[in-house]
Amino acid sequence: MFDLDLVKKVYSELPEKVKQAKGILNKPMTYAEKILYSHLFAAQELAAFKRGADYVDFAPDRVAMQDATAQMALLQFINSGKKRTAVPSTVHCDHLIQAQVEGKTDLSVSKTANKEVFDFLESVSNKYGIGFWKPGAGIIHQVVLENYAFPGGMMIGTDSHTVNAGGLGMVAIGVGGADAVDVMAGMAWELKMPKMIGVKLTGKISGWAAPKDVILKVAGILTVKGGTGAIIEYFGEGAKSLSATGKGTICNMGAEVGATTSIFAYDESMERYLRATGRAEVADLANGVKEHLDADAEVYANPEQYYDELIEINLSELEPHVNGPFTPDRATPISQMKETAEANGWPMEVSVGLIGSCTNSSYEDISRAASIAKQAEEKGLVTQAEFTITPGSEQVRYTIERDGFIDTFEKIGGKVFANACGPCIGQWARPGAEKGEKNTIVHSFNRNFSKRADGNPNTHAFVTSPELVTALAIAGRLDFNPATDTLTNKNGEEVKLDLPTGEELPGKGFDVKDPGFQAPAADGSNVVINVADDSNRLQLLSPFEKWDGQNITGAKLLIKAEGKCTTDHISMAGPWLRFRGHLDNISNNMLIGAVNAFNGETNKVKNQLTGEYDAVPAVQRQYKAEGIPTVVVGDHNYGEGSSREHAAMEPRHLGVKAVIVKSFARIHETNLKKQGMLGLTFANENDYDLVQEDDVFNFVDLVDFAPDKALTVELVHADGSKDAIKLNHTYNAQQIEWFKAGSALNLIKQQNA
Repeated sequence: MFDLDLVKKVYSELPEKVKQAKGILNKPMTYAEKILYSHLFAAQELAAFKRGADYVDFAPDRVAMQDATAQMALLQFINSGKKRTAVPSTVHCDHLIQAQVEGKTDLSVSKTANKEVFDFLESVSNKYGIGFWKPGAGIIHQVVLENYAFPGGMMIGTDSHTVNAGGLGMVAIGVGGADAVDVMAGMAWELKMPKMIGVKLTGKISGWAAPKDVILKVAGILTVKGGTGAIIEYFGEGAKSLSATGKGTICNMGAEVGATTSIFAYDESMERYLRATGRAEVADLANGVKEHLDADAEVYANPEQYYDELIEINLSELEPHVNGPFTPDRATPISQMKETAEANGWPMEVSVGLIGSCTNSSYEDISRAASIAKQAEEKGLVTQAEFTITPGSEQVRYTIERDGFIDTFEKIGGKVFANACGPCIGQWARPGAEKGEKNTIVHSFNRNFSKRADGNPNTHAFVTSPELVTALAIAGRLDFNPATDTLTNKNGEEVKLDLPTGEELPGKGFDVKDPGFQAPAADGSNVVINVADDSNRLQLLSPFEKWDGQNITGAKLLIKAEGKCTTDHISMAGPWLRFRGHLDNISNNMLIGAVNAFNGETNKVKNQLTGEYDAVPAVQRQYKAEGIPTVVVGDHNYGEGSSREHAAMEPRHLGVKAVIVKSFARIHETNLKKQGMLGLTFANENDYDLVQEDDVFNFVDLVDFAPDKALTVELVHADGSKDAIKLNHTYNAQQIEWFKAGSALNLIKQQNA
């Protein structure tokens, strides 16, 4: 068991810290507030912080990093000058394993192909006291849930789905690598005090509905930006009826509505899960402070008074949902899918069904899906679509193999991939995807942006529960409703699928031969970290240049992005993951997925020096070579999606000075600030329309950059006319110092010098 002393310390201090906070707030507290106020950084003065306005310094208990983002985070940590991490930290090798053949083969291929990166991560972990989870151990969020998450704790992770740990009552927040470096270096972690969205759950899930349908419905209500700057807190009798892993699924996809994190209060299902995963002592300790691992009774009695927004969902009436395509918030109840799909011209034939991922890979998820697969075999049904399974951890995989579920899946043609992210993040060598054919896939993942799973922009990806994915794969039809429709078996008989069944936890307990964990060396001072000068996978970082103190003038427009521009559009994953440790190489994917507002095309922008159109990175590299600053302009919720800080570091590395948009997603805005860039928003959103293709930007008053003071930029158009527009920002005094120093890391080094 990990971190027992840490858990004891948190719980021993929790009652007094909550008491002190109540004395200041003078009101009942939500559960999330109790955790936040009990994790203030030592130098942070206790005050009644204003939600959505005040920046607060926190002291998270631990840090988790996945292998793709850990590379850049650890390259930055190496430059911090610290000899060991100040808080427990882990690295999980899950993103670099490509799904192609089957689990064992794919894992072996990945270990060879990514040996240089895995060796680097292992050596850095050894040197700085970081726990290392080897390739094949599992997906970071499932492994964290099984080993590290605990009620009342606070953690940050370099992946947006770190929020999964809210299923065990933890405030877990996705961040960029620079934020992780702060915490690992023993410094404060800054966050604007989140607003609170309450979701009251009544009734109980039944039939074909699953915990996944709760968040699919919430996504339809809030949209992809409705949770920005807020923590979603679930409560009510309906919440208590859900398993801990079901809660984790709901919290996991809170990232898809932009929420800072999501959380459930500690209850008996969490206690059961802690005990089942070998953490009985943590459960006993949690029971000792149970009253503080929940919101105050007055909050639940009058939730509209204590939450900034309130949503109510009756689980007894909840219908299975299928969200998509191309965005996770387009919510369609399965009973309406036939009509909706026909109206939109979505391909009705399901080509592939995929279950698993960090969102839905628990024992309960797999057992319920297996119950449908078992029925298919028994009822003589032939699976019409390809079907794949991605276990969330080696512990889950080993246990489901022992209990016969893998055999059940294989009997209906299922293929088991490695315990890794795989298709969910574009690590899927899907045969034929390069043809770009229009097709439909259904999966139990969390994101379904264009090109995300297989690189094909015409793949219509739909998100739903594992049990419904299994049913749709068997039927081969997007409009199949297992609650009402029948299927024809191989004997020509009409048969109906029975309701899914499953076990919350394995009756025989969890089991695993080798979980895949490697503890760091007790003394890593002699560990040598080698990065070859000619490596195309790894590159030591050079500090970014500090601001020269002058107004930025003569900046060219690089691209005016139109519509959805996620971190996938700014810095694609898939095959580009291999360059996550090499900033210059991965910068060749910068903004290649963004749609140019002037021609409706991707990766084709005008070079103002030549008048020719070329790829975005190529144009930007020429501007950089000529010493010309540039600006990126974007639409709403710019930077939605993954926490990958490469989406901020690449433009910074190539010489982009400012990103001006209608609105930002939280993590990306922070990442821009951390890397010493200007992340600004139009004071008047309509000013977006004023930006023309050949514009030059002159910042008029950047020399007076200050908190709560708008900036002015002069747009100089090709015909010589000008427009002066106001730009808002959310920089506080500390963040302005990051900008002046060139990056937050530069400032850390200055302060430690």
